Amino acid sequence: MEKIYSRPAGLKKMINGYCPGCLHSAAGKLIMSVLEELDLLEKTVMVDGVGCCASNHSYIDIDACGSPHGRPGAVASAIKRCSPETIVVTYQGDGDLASIGLAETMMAANRGDNISVFFINNANYGMTGGQMAPTTLMDMKTSTTPYGRHADEHGYPMHMCEVLNTLTAPSYIARVTCIDAPNMRKARAAVKQAIQHQLDGKGFSMVEFVSNCPTNWGVSPLESLKFIKEKMLPEFPLGEFRNR
Repeated sequence: MEKIYSRPAGLKKMINGYCPGCLHSAAGKLIMSVLEELDLLEKTVMVDGVGCCASNHSYIDIDACGSPHGRPGAVASAIKRCSPETIVVTYQGDGDLASIGLAETMMAANRGDNISVFFINNANYGMTGGQMAPTTLMDMKTSTTPYGRHADEHGYPMHMCEVLNTLTAPSYIARVTCIDAPNMRKARAAVKQAIQHQLDGKGFSMVEFVSNCPTNWGVSPLESLKFIKEKMLPEFPLGEFRNR
């Protein structure tokens, strides 16, 4: 419990700028707490995606690298190949990883690059105005789908864990959430597995966090947690999809 609720050494002592109730804070804290536990803070490079994920630079106290929109997978792969002893992780949103960066994500996974990917799925482009993302639910209203997402016009939500699980190379794939304490413990365990797979040289790992966006969803933080439980999780079921 202490490792969940105490401030990890890799987080700066400051109030972050995420919107009230946003679960980015919880996901980032869990990742940093695992790196601290494994004594990897001085050995890790975090490659941040564009958007809310890029705010990490202001709050973490480890080496970090930005990337063009959607390209963290390619940047992380290059860093790992040039410095195999470095622990390389990415921190990406759904628009970054599953839309503009889909090719980079798929190729890194298909090559089995020995990196750990952390993917925040909040069903919209959070920082740029709440546009529809690949993970937006059916009938869900966004700034670019004011009448809801419809299959004939927009297609269906993408399920990245399931998609990557069709590939041969990935070693660890899991989907978690941080909506309550029991799920946070499971999420932390998944993060630790993903990092351990990289330490063991097993190849590509990804942990997807089913998250919220109270601001763009237009609901209170508590209502957003209820929406995750009642709407998001039936569409994006939690669990391990691969643990090789």
